[in-house]
Amino acid sequence: MTDVLTPVLSANWADERAWKITNYERRGGYAGLRKALQQSPADVTALVKDSGLRGRGGAGFPTGMKWGFVPKDNPNPKYLIVNADESEPGTCKDMPLLLASPHTLVEGVIISAYAIGCRYAFIYVRGEVLHVIRRLQQAVREAYSAGYIGKNILGSGYDLEVVVHAGAGAYICGEETALLDSLEGRRGQPRLRPPFPAVAGLYACPTVVNNVETIASVPQIVDKGAAWYQTMGTEKSKGSTIYSLSGHVARPGQFDAPLGITLRELLELSGGVREGHQLKFWTPGGSSTPILTAEHLDIPLDYEGAAAAGSMLGTKALQIFDDTTSIVRTTLRFVEFYKHESCGKCTPCREGSWWLVQMLKKFEAGEAEEGSVDTMLDVCENIGGRSFCALADGAVACVTSAVKHFREEFEQGYHTPAWELFPYERSALFPPRTAPAEYPERDSNPGQGALEQTTGSEGGLA
Repeated sequence: MTDVLTPVLSANWADERAWKITNYERRGGYAGLRKALQQSPADVTALVKDSGLRGRGGAGFPTGMKWGFVPKDNPNPKYLIVNADESEPGTCKDMPLLLASPHTLVEGVIISAYAIGCRYAFIYVRGEVLHVIRRLQQAVREAYSAGYIGKNILGSGYDLEVVVHAGAGAYICGEETALLDSLEGRRGQPRLRPPFPAVAGLYACPTVVNNVETIASVPQIVDKGAAWYQTMGTEKSKGSTIYSLSGHVARPGQFDAPLGITLRELLELSGGVREGHQLKFWTPGGSSTPILTAEHLDIPLDYEGAAAAGSMLGTKALQIFDDTTSIVRTTLRFVEFYKHESCGKCTPCREGSWWLVQMLKKFEAGEAEEGSVDTMLDVCENIGGRSFCALADGAVACVTSAVKHFREEFEQGYHTPAWELFPYERSALFPPRTAPAEYPERDSNPGQGALEQTTGSEGGLA
C-alpha cells in the first residue's frame, strides 16, 4: 500500500535538520526559484495554471487563475499573503510542513510573488504556534542572507521583502478578508465583497491570498514542470496533497498522497480503526465539512468526489470516530467552537450559534422536547448562507449532516442522556489521569474526566 504515497511536500521531513537552508539546498532547494527568474512572470503564472494546482486551503480554486485576476494596469503596489492561520478543528498539515521544511514555503513565496509582480509578501501565522513562528522567521533570515530575498535577487533585478506576521489567536482570521483587516491593525472581521482582494485587498491594493500548502507546491511545479505534476491526482484534481488522519485510528499522522486516494486506503496505511471497534463517522475536511459515514469509505478524496458525496474536501482533516462516540456530544463540541470563535458581526451567526449550543446541550442531557430536532434544523436554515463568511455555514454543516445520518440518536435525547448511551470514557484516546488526593472528584457530568482526555483546544473528539 505504501506505493500509493507520493512524498512531494514531505519528501525531506525525515532529513536531519531539514529546516536549515543548507540541507534544503542539498535536496535541490531553490532550483525552482532559479528557473522561475529566467522566465517572465506571465510564463510562471501560465505554468502554474497548466499544472492544475488548486487552492489547498479548502475552496479548491485554481491557483493560476486566481493569480491572473490581479489587474496588470493597477498602479498601486501588489501584495502576496500566505494564510498560515491554521485553526480548523482537526486540521494539522500546514504547521508540520512549516516546522519540518519552512524553506519549501519561503521558496514558494518568492516564486509566487515574482509571478504576480509583487514586491512585498506577508506570511500570516497562527499566533499560538510560537515554535513554528520562530523557525519560519529563522528560515526567512537565512533566505535574506543567501540572497534569495531582498534587493536584486540572484542578480535578476527583482526585489522582494518578506514579513512573518503572528496573529492573535482568532479562528475568524483564517477567512481571507478578516485576515486582511487583522494585518492592517484592525479587528479581524470579514468584509463585504465585492470588491474582491485581487482588486482591493490589503491597504485597498491588489492582493493574492493563498494557503501554505498551495504556495509550498509551487517550487516543485516550476522545477519539474506541469506535466510531472499532472501525473498525480485525478482528471480534475491534479497533484498530491497532505491528508491529516487523527482520532480513533491506530497510527494517526500526515499522509502525502495523490488527490483521489480513498479513506479505505488511508486507513490501511495507518493500521485501521483502533482494535475492537468500527468506523462510525468521519470528517473529510475538518469539522466545518459535513460528516460522512462508513458507506463513504471508497469515495475518491478529491474536490469532485467529496462534493458528490454531499460534503467538501476542505483541509483534508480526516477525523475518525468509532462506534463508542456520541454524535450528539461531538456536534455540541464542534458548535461550541464556532460559537466561541464567531466574530459577532453577523446576527444569524452570533445569535444562531448560541442557540444551537443551548439546544444541543439539552439533547446531550436527555432533556430535549419532542420535535426539537426539527426546530434545530429550522434554526440552521435561518443561519446558513446569511452571513459575511463561511463560519456560520460550517456550524450549520456540523448539525445538519449529523442529523441526516444519525437522526435517531438525536431523538434519543428526548429521554436519555448521551453519556448513558455512550459513556465518554469509552471513547477516550488515553487512559484518564488519576486525580491527586487533594483535588475532589468532579461528578456533575458523568465521564467529564475522560472527556477532557479526548478534547483539545480545537474541539477534538467527543
